[in-house]
Amino acid sequence: MALLLGVDTGGTYTDAVVLDETTDAVLAKAKALTTRPDLALGVGAAINAAISKAGVDAADVAMVSLSTTLATNALVEGQGGRIALVFIGFAEGELDRAGLRDALAGDPVIALAGGHNHAGGEVTALDPEALIAALDGLEDGVTGFAIAAHFATRNPAHEVAARDLIRERTGLPVTCSHELSSALGGPKRALTAVLNARLIGMIDALIGACEAHLDQIGVTARLMVVRGDGALIPADFARMRPIETILSGPAASIAGAGWLTGEAIALVSDIGGTTTDVCLLRDGKPAIDPQGAQVGTYRTMVEAVAMRTSGLGGDSEVHVTEGLQGGLSLGPRRVMPVALLAQDHPDLVHDTLDRALAQDVPATDGGQFALPLWQGDIPTGLDKRELAVAARLAAGPMRLGHAVTSRVEAPALGRLVTRGLAMIAGVTPSDASHVLGLVDAWDSAAADKALTLFARRRTGAGERVAPDAATLAQRIVDQVTTQTVDCLLQAAFAEDPRDFGATPQALSAHALTQAGLDGHRGVIETTLRLGLPVIGLGASAASYYGPVGTRLGTRMIVPEHADVANAIGAVVGQVRMQAEGSVTSPGPGRFVAHLADGPQSFQDQDAALTALEAELRADATARAGQAGVMAPRLGMESDIKQAEIEGQPMFISATLRVTASGRPRIATG
Repeated sequence: MALLLGVDTGGTYTDAVVLDETTDAVLAKAKALTTRPDLALGVGAAINAAISKAGVDAADVAMVSLSTTLATNALVEGQGGRIALVFIGFAEGELDRAGLRDALAGDPVIALAGGHNHAGGEVTALDPEALIAALDGLEDGVTGFAIAAHFATRNPAHEVAARDLIRERTGLPVTCSHELSSALGGPKRALTAVLNARLIGMIDALIGACEAHLDQIGVTARLMVVRGDGALIPADFARMRPIETILSGPAASIAGAGWLTGEAIALVSDIGGTTTDVCLLRDGKPAIDPQGAQVGTYRTMVEAVAMRTSGLGGDSEVHVTEGLQGGLSLGPRRVMPVALLAQDHPDLVHDTLDRALAQDVPATDGGQFALPLWQGDIPTGLDKRELAVAARLAAGPMRLGHAVTSRVEAPALGRLVTRGLAMIAGVTPSDASHVLGLVDAWDSAAADKALTLFARRRTGAGERVAPDAATLAQRIVDQVTTQTVDCLLQAAFAEDPRDFGATPQALSAHALTQAGLDGHRGVIETTLRLGLPVIGLGASAASYYGPVGTRLGTRMIVPEHADVANAIGAVVGQVRMQAEGSVTSPGPGRFVAHLADGPQSFQDQDAALTALEAELRADATARAGQAGVMAPRLGMESDIKQAEIEGQPMFISATLRVTASGRPRIATG
């Protein structure tokens, strides 16, 4: 019996499943709360519970695979470490392309002369002394570096030189843009490198926590990680390139959806604590996004499933919208449910809520709390106001109004949240579900008090938001339905072959679309429904997704084990390693293969292509072997661009991609 252990770490829960690969049977599944900052506690609790329920020996586990939404959630919420971008050979204005300046969010930029041209020739020499001076002038708090050089995909020499110098001088992680993508487009490559550098600490901590616990309980099997396209990669690879794990959790959920339902075509909607991820399953497989993975506002160069991710989850923050009516909106920020905080800090939560409820006018912080996410001493690199807030939080969770004592300190707390050093607790759909009795996992009494207090807030017309907690709870759950329907409609309009003449967002919100969903019958009669079934996944899918299917007029499938579909999908995938490179022709009779050690010139087109293909095949095969695939299947795609000059074809450039794929070897002995 070949035992497979799948683990999925989300924003709220960590799931684990034990599968028998021989019979394709789920032997056991378990959940534990994701524990921050010490992820090992939640990972260990889920793994131990699953192995115990399965009644198997940990030493018999042949493969462990990990998927996670932590990287995706961090990008959606704007979190991650503070990094510095080394920008070589670019003009200042290039920072305003591809959303790069917004992604930096004030992090330092070291602009240096240098870079190469399209043929790989050096434009300007790199100045190491200028780089050293800039490094010495950086303020404390930088956790890593991203490097992007002009035309680095044609010659990575300057990125490599800067990387080696930075590592020697700082000892911090460094990401080079050419290591993440061989495509042109410097600012977009730089953006991808920035996001990768920002995620390294977070993913390293998760993998380390998982490996440490597996070692502790006697699991010697290889640890794999799910990539954003659903393929498996070794843990060491994911450590250096965590950007590859964005959409890892959603990709695993797609694999799990196909495995659990056998559906060939459907929309898959996976609701987690922070996000809802929607993808089209066609012929049992998800499509790959040809433009690169997009998460929130960021379009990266990472190959991943074509997934639409929105900031809607069971732990989304509840807001009262502006205007006279006082409607509700959810997300995109994730907060800790009050019911969950009350599990560990009942005295703080209940005393605070009881005091607030005893007042005629609710406090401005509305029953919200703040809690620290660091261990030990207060983190370094904080400004004066951040330090003041952190000093109060060092004592532990507290009422928000006690953590932030003035209006000017609110942005400081926001920055601590962005850096993953603190978290807000407040009313969420999870709290509403507790009030309505849909779930009973945490402190329902605390949830009822929090919603009672929230209901006393005033709309623009001066009326209470809701008469009581139960009414507010139902409105929140209804809002989950509304926003989930919107997510699915946007995905459906985007995938439909017909051009409707507007964006998916505009079409979803259009009055005719809403009239069609309402089944309007007047002088005009309208009907609109989805033409595909929807597979609902996630721990809260059973609670929320019934009304979604009804609203969209389609079959809603919530399969058995939908609550751990990500963990299942983590172990049913395959290793898929890719190597990509290019050949260019800077002049007649000259062909340049852009190899790992730098450009190499040939007088013959076929010779250049052969040299590149040989290197790519060796690279992909070696990396697949490192992932445990002893005899990978090799495939190659080529894109050769030519122009016709006086009736004769002239070579312009070629891009080759070699893929090595297969199941990792899990046999022991």
